[in-house]
Amino acid sequence: KAWPPQLELTRLPPLTLSSLTGREVLTPFPGLGTAAAPAQGGAHLKQCDLLKLSRRQKQLCRREPGLAETLRDAAHLGLLECQFQFRHERWNCSLEGRMGLLKRGFKETAFLYAVSSAALTHTLARACSAGRMERCTCDDSPGLESRQAWQWGVCGDNLKYSTKFLSNFLGSKRGNKDLRARADAHNTHVGIKAVKSGLRTTCKCHGVSGSCAVRTCWKQLSPFRETGQVLKLRYDSAVKVSSATNEALGRLELWAPSRQGSPTKGLAPRSGDLVYMEDSPSFCRPSKYSPGTAGRVCSREASCSSLCCGRGYDTQSRLVAFSCHCQVQWCCYVECQQCVQEELVYTCKH
Repeated sequence: KAWPPQLELTRLPPLTLSSLTGREVLTPFPGLGTAAAPAQGGAHLKQCDLLKLSRRQKQLCRREPGLAETLRDAAHLGLLECQFQFRHERWNCSLEGRMGLLKRGFKETAFLYAVSSAALTHTLARACSAGRMERCTCDDSPGLESRQAWQWGVCGDNLKYSTKFLSNFLGSKRGNKDLRARADAHNTHVGIKAVKSGLRTTCKCHGVSGSCAVRTCWKQLSPFRETGQVLKLRYDSAVKVSSATNEALGRLELWAPSRQGSPTKGLAPRSGDLVYMEDSPSFCRPSKYSPGTAGRVCSREASCSSLCCGRGYDTQSRLVAFSCHCQVQWCCYVECQQCVQEELVYTCKH
């Protein structure tokens, strides 16, 4: 159970919300690796040994040059996306309290498993097409009806290899008799499915006068921001489950009890639903699950009321410099003035 989603996340420094724009590079922090070629020989083995993995996962890592860097990138990508999606909520995906969350069955735990598996699926597929993994390359299974009419001239994201490797890497957990294991596995699959749903075939036409005599096509994953948005919607509509024994299969199944007053009986959650077992705490005050919301920046119109948990907020003013009155000068540059304006900042009271 070493992964997902606790892969060395505690080593990353907290991120400022201003940095979460959706255009971040995956590895801006020291110690997370780079987008360079896979580490060779002893360097690769040492990187695998430094990661928090189970013995079996560490063995797989050592046999796959390039995997250690990919795992670090995936952990960072999942963290960035989680913090972006929850930037206006009481729980903002802070690293503080994360290990406590992973021991429980909250909605937030479900999201962590889903976004972590999605980040690894996405990053592995991209690493293959970028040449960062030795045992995989571009996707080579377009699945088109007439392959002769299509020329694959661009290296596509290898989602097929990514999902196959991920299944082997994560393995099964604690069998089928543990409700928590079933929920974790279900939420992990939700993350993988969200990435799969974003796979697109992108094509460009080549020919005289714009004709499409030849098409160059490749498979491409959607930006991970779109996957994060899908998973956040799944979080907002997450289903609380209990367990029931399937007599025919002899195993435990997830079961969503019917709501009070509903005429229908309980049903199994859908494959795309995030599932949880325990109601979440308020996250208002510091606890073993989060640092609380004191001192958090909020929007007076949109979020201060909820984010500050009824404690109110402080108002401060600050001067912000920005470029203004910009003009294009002949021939090749833009000249701007520096303007200053007052900005009000609202922070939750302690």
